[in-house]
Amino acid sequence: MLDRDTVCQPTAVQEGSRRAIIAAFLANLGIAIMKFLGAAVTGSASLLAEGVHSVADTGNQGLLLFGGKRAQRAATREHPFGYARERYFWSFIVAQVLFLLGGAFAIYEGIQKLRHPHEPESLWWAIGILVGSMVLEGFSFRTAIHEANHDRDRGSWFRFLRRSKSPELPVVLLEDSGALVGLSFALIGVVLAKVTDNGRWDALGSLAIGILLCTISLFLAREMKGLLIGEAANPEVERRIVAAINGSEDVRSLIHLRTQHLGPDEVLVGAKLEFDGDLTVRELARAIDATEVNIRAAVPIATIIYLEPDIGRSAPDATPGDPAREAAQPTEAGEELPD
Repeated sequence: MLDRDTVCQPTAVQEGSRRAIIAAFLANLGIAIMKFLGAAVTGSASLLAEGVHSVADTGNQGLLLFGGKRAQRAATREHPFGYARERYFWSFIVAQVLFLLGGAFAIYEGIQKLRHPHEPESLWWAIGILVGSMVLEGFSFRTAIHEANHDRDRGSWFRFLRRSKSPELPVVLLEDSGALVGLSFALIGVVLAKVTDNGRWDALGSLAIGILLCTISLFLAREMKGLLIGEAANPEVERRIVAAINGSEDVRSLIHLRTQHLGPDEVLVGAKLEFDGDLTVRELARAIDATEVNIRAAVPIATIIYLEPDIGRSAPDATPGDPAREAAQPTEAGEELPD
C-alpha cells in the first residue's frame, strides 16, 4: 500500500494552462497601457473602463500563477491532503474581487458620464487603440482555445466551463471572451458618441462593459465555489473506477463509492467492497492493495484511495440512493447524496 508521502505529491499548473496564463498576462499588460493612453488622449469613459478592466485582467493572471505556485507545497501534518485547492481559492478571488471590481468601476464611470456627458476626442486614436487591443486579445484568446481543446474533447464549450476541474483555463477563456465583447461595446460607444455628437453613447458602452464583467464574475464565483466545497469526479472517471474495482479478482461486489477532487489533478476515492469471504487477513490486505493498483492504473489522478472491506446486504426495495445503484450509476457532480 502506498503511503501518504508517495501519493500526496504537490501538483503544478499544467503546462498548457501556464502557456495560456502567460499569453493572457502579456497581452493584457500591453492592452492596459494602450487603453490608458487612449483614455488620456480622448477622454473616453469606455476606454477608461476598458483600461481598468485590462489592469484587473493582468492582476488575474498574476494571482492564477501565484495560486499555482502555492499549490505545489508538500503535504504537512496540518494539511495531510496537500494544498492543491489553493488553485481553486485564488481563482475564486480572481472572480470575486478583480472581475467584480472592474465591473463596478465601469458601471460607476458609465453613470457619471450619463450625468455629465462628454464627447470623446480624437476618434481615430480611440479606434486604433481599440482595434489594436482586439488583435492582442484575440492572440490570447486563440492560445486559450488551443490549450482548452486538449481537455474539452468533443463537448460544448458551456459544458467544458461547467465541468472542468482545472480552474485556470475557464477563467482565462471567460476573461478573454469578455474582453473581446467589452472592446466591441467600447468601439460602438465611441463611434456612436462621435457620429451623433452625444457623449451618452460612450457612457452606455461603459455601462455595458460593467454589466458584462459582473455577469462573468458571478458565473465564475459560482463554479469556483463548487470546487472549493468539493466536487465529485466526472461520471466518466467514476465509471473507470467502478470498472477497475469490479475487474479485481477477489472483489465480489462494490457496495459504496464516493469520490472528491482535492485539486484539478488529485482525486480522493473512498469505497466499501465485498471481498471473497474465504480470504485470510493477509490475503485480504493483498487483495485491497491489488485493487488500489487497478484503480490507479485506470485513473492516475486517483492519488488517495481508502477501501473498506464490508459485507454486501440485499436490498430488494432499492431506492435511488442505494449504494449498489450509486456504484453502477455514479452520481452527477452537484447531485445531493443521501447519508
